[in-house]
Amino acid sequence: MQDHEIHTFPNGIRLVYKQVFSTKITHCGYVLDIGSRDENPHQLGLAHFWEHMVFKGTKKRKAFHILNRLDSVGGELNAYTTKEKICFYASVLDSHLDKAIDLLTDITFDSIFPENQIEREKNVILEEMAMYLDNPEDSIQDDLDDLVFSNHSLGNNILGTKESISGFGRIDFRRFLKQNLNTSKIVFSVVTSLPLSKVIKICERFILDIPEFKGLNQRKSFSGYLPQTRISRRSILQSHCGIGRTAYDLKHGKKLPFILLTNMLGGPGMNSKLNLAVREKFGFVYSIDANFSSFTDTGLFSIFFATDQKHLSRCVGLVLKEMDKFRSKKLSEIQIHKAKEQFIGQIALAEENNTSLMLAMGKSLLDLEKIDTFQEILQKIRNITSEEVHQTASEMFDENQLSFIYYKPTATE
Repeated sequence: MQDHEIHTFPNGIRLVYKQVFSTKITHCGYVLDIGSRDENPHQLGLAHFWEHMVFKGTKKRKAFHILNRLDSVGGELNAYTTKEKICFYASVLDSHLDKAIDLLTDITFDSIFPENQIEREKNVILEEMAMYLDNPEDSIQDDLDDLVFSNHSLGNNILGTKESISGFGRIDFRRFLKQNLNTSKIVFSVVTSLPLSKVIKICERFILDIPEFKGLNQRKSFSGYLPQTRISRRSILQSHCGIGRTAYDLKHGKKLPFILLTNMLGGPGMNSKLNLAVREKFGFVYSIDANFSSFTDTGLFSIFFATDQKHLSRCVGLVLKEMDKFRSKKLSEIQIHKAKEQFIGQIALAEENNTSLMLAMGKSLLDLEKIDTFQEILQKIRNITSEEVHQTASEMFDENQLSFIYYKPTATE
């Protein structure tokens, strides 16, 4: 039995709704199937820049009125950009849901991109870019993307480049929206204690007036991955390492077993294999984690850590050793049972965050055209076999298919 409802408006925008009685806060937002991978070579950073510009003025609101609209009633307004999604979202008391939907609709569809604000915001984004470059933990992730997805938009930095950002004007935003804005690929997601009928009634006041958009931009699929190694010197004290490769796409049958495997290897639990082998046993790192992100047509598996240069080779060897253990021997029934129970517990805890739940519902509907219930997710996890995990490890943990990126201190030979 589904625990959510879906309602489609005449312009193609879909409402996905979940009722949670234990809260008086409504979390809602637009999830758009547009991201940095949809940029052309001359548009690098434009999707993220658009995310910034929606707060700078609309046909009926100036920047101050946008920022003050929900803050004045204790609400929160936010946004983010990824490789494949842009989200504008808010959290407010149930009684102010109309204000939130009004504002979110206004900034998403009626931004005017004032030229003076564009020039001012360029400096803000350049400062954001400098902040990332100053932080090797962040910049190495972007550089690993570039290494794995060479010569493809998935490898581009979401922030763009200094040159691209400096050249944007109002016309660039309008062209990007015309190319990419498609109302059939937009979801308005709501988690609230309010009844569905009331939410639909409020939504109709604002969403029915949105015209139908039919942007026809087609994503270019990624192919031709080749393992590479890149080393760069930086004015840093530690050596930083990123290890990664392409992985399974959003609809691949091995995606869920690989998520479980990645969680065992280097998930958030302190008992992850990498944390125990590299931090707890030897004290070589402060933190080490493994991640798996899936996209429309491919995915990215990655591991990141920082250590003293003298421990770098040893750390890489320990990481590869832990990965090879999964390839060389299947998990016992007890081991895989414990792994699944831990993963289920983590998902249950994540369900407590209604903002994340709201955004995840919107993303799932766009990516998969469905939203699994919590019970359906649990059943799928419990159905994962030791053999499936072993097969994914054999395929994905092949050392010969891994790319390596290193930041090393400038003075190190």
